[in-house]
Amino acid sequence: MAFNISLLQCCILVLACLLCAHSSQALEGNNRDNAWHIVDVESLLPSSDCSSPLERNINGMTITHRHGPCTPGPRKYKTTDAQILRQDQDRVDSMHHYVNSAKEATIGESLSVSLPAQHGISYGTGNYVVKIGMGTPRKDFSVVFDTGSDLSWIQCKPCNACYNQTDPLFDPTLSSTYSSISCTSTDCTQLDSSTCSNEQCQYEVRYGDNSQTDGVFARDTLTLPPTNTLSNFMFGCGNNNDGLFGETDGLIGLGRDRVSLISQASSKYGAMFSYCLPSSSNYTGYLSIGTNSVSRASFTSMVRKSDTPSFYYINLTALKVGGKLLNISPTVFSAGTVIDSGTVITRLPPTAYAQLRDTFRQYMKRYPKAPSLSILDTCYNFSKYRRVKIPSISFVFSDGTTLDVDFTGLLYVSRVSQACLAFAGNSRDSSIGIIGNTQQKKVNVIYDIANQKIGFSPGGCK
Repeated sequence: MAFNISLLQCCILVLACLLCAHSSQALEGNNRDNAWHIVDVESLLPSSDCSSPLERNINGMTITHRHGPCTPGPRKYKTTDAQILRQDQDRVDSMHHYVNSAKEATIGESLSVSLPAQHGISYGTGNYVVKIGMGTPRKDFSVVFDTGSDLSWIQCKPCNACYNQTDPLFDPTLSSTYSSISCTSTDCTQLDSSTCSNEQCQYEVRYGDNSQTDGVFARDTLTLPPTNTLSNFMFGCGNNNDGLFGETDGLIGLGRDRVSLISQASSKYGAMFSYCLPSSSNYTGYLSIGTNSVSRASFTSMVRKSDTPSFYYINLTALKVGGKLLNISPTVFSAGTVIDSGTVITRLPPTAYAQLRDTFRQYMKRYPKAPSLSILDTCYNFSKYRRVKIPSISFVFSDGTTLDVDFTGLLYVSRVSQACLAFAGNSRDSSIGIIGNTQQKKVNVIYDIANQKIGFSPGGCK
């Protein structure tokens, strides 16, 4: 009969089911012990459509990627992966330059380069965007947010030289709450360098990627969606602006200096902010100013260095690959490590990076190699695979806190045939390390400045 099955066939079917279940449990077990990520190759590249609704975010401001489909408005500004990585290196070079110059100044040596001309430290532009409101009545603007910058600014009328942006320029004459800051005020004189024009304080920023902005240092009412407002917010009203801002309207600085957003908002909302960066450019995240609503976060100490007080330092002391500690002396990280929202690729001391890269390559030796991509030297061709198995990577801090990088933060994928380890080495161990935004994807990052600690809560931007 058609439905007759021999005893031997039954045994074979049962054995096959048992083997399948064992294989599934093995994969789950590997995921449970944080050793591996099993990833569908087709999920490595973002969709061309926005997969998250752009509705009001109950956590605060909605974060979008400025090169992704969730950023509102037409996107005439195009960029390649090579350009993104080159601009990222410009930012890192500028940060290293500033830190080295600050150290020289601290020990009494003369500066060989000019420091930034104001409190918006000139490291280069970031790539995550939020919507803010400025003025009375409120006008909305899309701005890059950056933990490595202090001064916030938007493009303003009259504009002598402006790059193209999607939204209309801010017109200060139409805001009833706008006022310029005088040259003689302490707010102006506290800037690292200030100029005066028509009795108005003038600011100037030169970024490491050759972008620049300058104009009037002013005050107005800032609205932080959904409904929070901040009166007399100090910001730059930019009349001369040029560079790689990708049609955004300006920048919000979240550094630690007095003119940063978080410093100005702390008396009203508390000295704390948090964000979650989306898994890819077709999803959204959030930025929240004030009280933290994230539960079950692991915290590590925030370190402040007097020569570079705006940076958010944390004590990175070890790395794990595949759940196992690498043989790296904690002294390798003694130059310090900064967590930064504007840097794309994590930078490690070359001694640490060599260990991480070589170990990662051992885990990945089953896959064919692909050509290097700019600063990324460990790339693979997944075009003949439906699923790939990628070892986990974790940061370990001095107090034992561990940050497990989400699998979306392990690789920088230009295309399926060129998926690269999203880490790079500095030129020397004495340069600061930087935990970049790729490795922060899907992690709720909490900056508790009042209590001098930074928290991590993985699991997504819900």
